[in-house]
Amino acid sequence: MTVRHPSQRHGGRRGIFENFAEKASHFTSSRAFFAVCFVLVANFVAMHVAGLSVELELLAAGAMTSVTLLLLALLKNSELRAEHAIQRKLDAIARALLEDHEAGEGGERGSAYQDLRGAIRMEEET
Repeated sequence: MTVRHPSQRHGGRRGIFENFAEKASHFTSSRAFFAVCFVLVANFVAMHVAGLSVELELLAAGAMTSVTLLLLALLKNSELRAEHAIQRKLDAIARALLEDHEAGEGGERGSAYQDLRGAIRMEEET
């Protein structure tokens, strides 16, 4: 098993997990999910206040922990895919700026040009 960036898996097409992660990301940002989390927390507090058995409190705490871990995995996947998409767009903008500069007048290139060229790793190999 190799660990690769989520956007580089499956040759550019999205897999089942990526589709599920996107849908889960949309759901977790909804009011319905907030209501579910609120009910879980309220349930835990009510159990504690009512003095119910420790086993029931542990069950409620386990449910909240499980939801937290699932959210962490799903939201991190969505975050990495968004980060990679932004980086691809920035690279395209940088390349377009370099091409525009190179197509322009043959004058001397400034430090901003050299910084941009280095940032997108287009330095010439010797």
